[in-house]
Amino acid sequence: MEKKLREETIESETVYSGTLVDVVKDTVRLPNGTLTVRETVKHRGVVTMLPVVDEAIIMVRQFRYACGKTLLELPAGTLNPGEIPEDAARRELVEETGYVPGQLKRILQFYVSPGYCSEQVYLYLATDLSHAVQDLEADEVIRVVKVDLATALHLIERNEIEDAKSIAGILYLSKYLRDP
Repeated sequence: MEKKLREETIESETVYSGTLVDVVKDTVRLPNGTLTVRETVKHRGVVTMLPVVDEAIIMVRQFRYACGKTLLELPAGTLNPGEIPEDAARRELVEETGYVPGQLKRILQFYVSPGYCSEQVYLYLATDLSHAVQDLEADEVIRVVKVDLATALHLIERNEIEDAKSIAGILYLSKYLRDP
């Protein structure tokens, strides 16, 4: 990190602490000496899986309360405290879809919205899938959907796949299949 662009934290206050996120209000000094306030959402991070079986992408359809609508997404889940992302990817894929990955390859790692949130996504390509039993948590209602790549790309173009991590994964897969 460029030292001359770094901001110095002067004071920090957790204004909300929840089970999934904390909201922090910090007073910081900018490199030019100006004091300002930064409000951030602290998040443990998530794993997202791009499961491919029989030339289809395994996706999930679920209602997303924050958006107020049902979304078509790649399966994903929050890291448990101290959990290794690859272990979380294996756990979440079985929970949400009932598929066990034979191979997992981390393909991307990115921040969702770094202007205010620390959430980082670890995106895995999951292949050599075998079917197990879906093991949803009590607060999950998820429908598993198989979508071929061409259809998924079309759904992105029509804004019917709106989730950024899913769009990133599907576009990666599109490029990966052209240029492995």
